[in-house]
Amino acid sequence: RKFGEEAFSYGPSQNQIQMLGADKMHDQGFNGKGMLIGICDGGFANSDKNPALKTIFAENRVVSTYDFVKKETSVYEDDSHGNNVFSIMASFQEGSLIGPAYGASFTLLRTEDGASETRLEEANWLFAAEYADSLGVDVINTSLGYSEFDNPADDYTYADMNGKTALITRAADLAAGVGMVVVVSAGNEGSSSWKYISAPADGDSVLAIAAVNSAKIAASFSSYGPSSDGRVKPDVAAQGQATVYSNLNGTITAGNGTSYSAPLIAGLVAAFWQSQPHLTAMQVIDCIRRAGDRFTAPTPQYGYGIPTFAN
Repeated sequence: RKFGEEAFSYGPSQNQIQMLGADKMHDQGFNGKGMLIGICDGGFANSDKNPALKTIFAENRVVSTYDFVKKETSVYEDDSHGNNVFSIMASFQEGSLIGPAYGASFTLLRTEDGASETRLEEANWLFAAEYADSLGVDVINTSLGYSEFDNPADDYTYADMNGKTALITRAADLAAGVGMVVVVSAGNEGSSSWKYISAPADGDSVLAIAAVNSAKIAASFSSYGPSSDGRVKPDVAAQGQATVYSNLNGTITAGNGTSYSAPLIAGLVAAFWQSQPHLTAMQVIDCIRRAGDRFTAPTPQYGYGIPTFAN
């Protein structure tokens, strides 16, 4: 191919990839190869049969799986939310869907029980983070957020979004402290009475990801910052409205949520870190924030804005 030509045909996923400059990143050979990403989610229904993820399974790049809800190794029969997230980050299906970190290795961890919302799920996440650390995981993607529970007595308030109250937030900061970059969805409460980010997006050492549309305009549902103690949150943004993914039937479709902007950034983080292996986790986080297009003038909805690989 000629210099400057796109290496791949990204198909419908082109916009979400180009917005982060991940196409240029791929042209330079950075795709997450050699990096290990942990995905904490509600289940990965049919991911092992998803044609968009076929290369990963063919190359045995899912190094382990564990379901912390049912305490078993199988994760492919539960909720499909994690499959969607995984496909956004890691697919390689030319002409339809290519993820930013299609070359990485993965551990798939179920921490969320879709049938209920309890504090136990925060503990599951803590156990998963410890497990991820034992495997040598580099980046954790968490497209989950906690504020309201089945028992209202367990609910958090906005005042609790201070980086040091929620169990999952404290666990996420501990994970960052041992050298993992933790990427979390900011939350989908922008249009609700809650409005703000949810835990663990309030963690001071996590990257909380807002959602924008294809034109880089903030999605109405994307949760607002700052943290209750006044820190810039969310950190950065990516496409979370009409984000292209491969569903549990292997159909290329599109959906909305900060759940879908987070894996785009997690993939960018993994491939960026592959390109700069000497950096620490905290330096990587700093670089991603500084790469945002609003770094000099952050806002409660965009944070530091949309980062690009070049920046």
